[in-house]
Amino acid sequence: MLFNDTILDHFRNPRNAGDLSDASATVEVTNPVCGDVLRLAVRVEAGRISVARFKTQGCVAAIASSSVLTEMLAGLTPADARGITAQKISEALGGLPPATLHAAQLGADAVAAILRKLSSGG
Repeated sequence: MLFNDTILDHFRNPRNAGDLSDASATVEVTNPVCGDVLRLAVRVEAGRISVARFKTQGCVAAIASSSVLTEMLAGLTPADARGITAQKISEALGGLPPATLHAAQLGADAVAAILRKLSSGG
């Protein structure tokens, strides 16, 4: 499978990988089809997501999607973060191959889960 340079760059040099010790919320989502696991943590300060970190076990596309997702989340309000879809994650990577769109969906699922957790108070 061929990936574009943006996807490969995020895979080889993931942004914001690691743990976030003082996170406002942390979630873990799994893709039951392929077994990819994404742990997403965010810190909210002054009503905006100030930091997002991830740990992903999965394929090239899953790691790249998680990396670009953390860049997309930074600075957004939780309400704005609701607009992050699998399609937008794929577009931010220059377009994922159709067979790997599940990786972007994993990111979108993580956003939905983290927003639920934030709205319930962490």
